[in-house]
Amino acid sequence: MRAHFVDGRQLLAPNELNLAQSRMKLPERFDIPLKRLAAALDHLEAAAERRAESAQRRADLEEELAVMQDDRSRLGIELEGALSRTRKLEAANALVAEKLAATGATIRHVLGLSLPSEDEGA
Repeated sequence: MRAHFVDGRQLLAPNELNLAQSRMKLPERFDIPLKRLAAALDHLEAAAERRAESAQRRADLEEELAVMQDDRSRLGIELEGALSRTRKLEAANALVAEKLAATGATIRHVLGLSLPSEDEGA
């Protein structure tokens, strides 16, 4: 695509401009600096790619960390609930054990049975 100036002259598209410049013969004194510039640009481009990859890896790790923190919070809540249920079950178990012992003593008393003394058991 070519752009036009107000007076009708054509402006070269960027890729055509590069082709036109490449056909021009530059003095040899520019060869080494241009090669150094091209190498520096290559290094800059490679560094920019590494930086982008690093930023993407960091973003992935941050997302993974957020998921792990959410899991940790959820597991902490579930653990707290499980511990609460365990305490309630232990309390209920102790209460039932007391009631069974009292009921057993009442039944023995009603039947006229006495608890064996410690002397008889030995």
